[in-house]
Amino acid sequence: MPVKTPPQSRRARLWRSAEAQGIPLRAILVTVAVVVVTFMAGKLLYRLRDVLLLMAVSGFIALLLNPLVVYLQRWKVPRRGFAVAIVTFWAVLVFVGLAIAFGWPLVNGVTHLADRLPSYVDQAEHGRGWIGQLARRYHVATWVQHNSAKIASFAQSLGKPALALGKGAVSLLTIFFLVLLLLLEGPKMRAWILGNMVPERATTVARVSGQVNRAVTGYMLGNVLTSVIAGAVVFVTLFVLGVPFPFLWALWVALVDFLPMIGGALAGIPTVLFATFHSLTAGIVTLIVFLAYTQFENHVLNPVVMSKTVRINPLLVLVSILVAASIGSWVGGLFGGFVAALLAIPAAGAGQVICSELWRDTAPPAGPPGSGSPPGPAAAPEPGVGVVAPAGTGTEPAGAATGPAAARAGTAGAGPAAAAGAGTAADGSAAAEVSSEPASVTKPAT
Repeated sequence: MPVKTPPQSRRARLWRSAEAQGIPLRAILVTVAVVVVTFMAGKLLYRLRDVLLLMAVSGFIALLLNPLVVYLQRWKVPRRGFAVAIVTFWAVLVFVGLAIAFGWPLVNGVTHLADRLPSYVDQAEHGRGWIGQLARRYHVATWVQHNSAKIASFAQSLGKPALALGKGAVSLLTIFFLVLLLLLEGPKMRAWILGNMVPERATTVARVSGQVNRAVTGYMLGNVLTSVIAGAVVFVTLFVLGVPFPFLWALWVALVDFLPMIGGALAGIPTVLFATFHSLTAGIVTLIVFLAYTQFENHVLNPVVMSKTVRINPLLVLVSILVAASIGSWVGGLFGGFVAALLAIPAAGAGQVICSELWRDTAPPAGPPGSGSPPGPAAAPEPGVGVVAPAGTGTEPAGAATGPAAARAGTAGAGPAAAAGAGTAADGSAAAEVSSEPASVTKPAT
């Protein structure tokens, strides 16, 4: 009785039909799935761009603060929680001080403008003072009447900066908690990741991550030092020249100079313009000081400060900043571009270390010392060439024993070399006697 085979499923029949027609259905479906998953992942990342941006900023700040935490642990605060609390407290104090330093002149200026605004409006309406003269000369009143609708819409849009300021405060609070958690849980996460790897890979990952950490933190701390020196130079210059708000402009220069390659120009242009508005002499002197300090920083200060750290290729730094700023501005606007330019340096340092490690690991094995070419496969020796006689068989060469006796003794070995070694005489006279006999005579070795 024939055995009935169970009916095939629809999927099996589909695979069989596609194979019969020569259609790579599996490859087509896998390709479509990869394209769909990639597209959905990109959409998801784009929707989560604000969260990812906050996480990137938090990781950058935690990377800068972690050496201080480690230093406190090695000094007098062995508990990491206490060390993180101390470092976080001082970081918050520094941030509040910077906010007050930047915000106090701005608040004073806005308050002064609000107090004098009614008098300015009265002067413009009645043509008194320099405001009235400008209003009459450029027909400001006529322009206001013709563009009243645009002015009203502009006034309504003034509430957007306040909303953006509220969102910025929420983002700062989020960054604070993320940095705190990264500093506290970072070592545990690292230990867990390394614990789930094989020992060889864990050792490699720990070594590479240590090199990346030293390269990034060393470069960034050196950059911070040069920025502080730049701010101090600007403060002294503006203070001596009598330019208003020298401390504020020094902070501006120190913060913007933190951006390598382009930070000096971004910090110097508005500072020189402000000093020029104060007086032409102050503007010229400030410009000369900026140019001189830029040359000193590029040719003297940077080599001295960065000599103790892992150097990063300047071309790689510039290209990474330009690419990151472009991508960041496309994803997150002006703030995204600024943050991406900051994060470009750690990313470039990490990429340089990782690429160097991969290049070294994938290099071909080095040849023996003194050889000019890599080692190749050993050539097979010719029969009877390079044969070494076994120990205790005498001082004569292995090739002295020939004939059938050597052939029969060689059956226990593996080829002509073994036969020659087995047929070696015990002493020199016996070997000579065997070699003098005809080929048909068999004479045992004594």
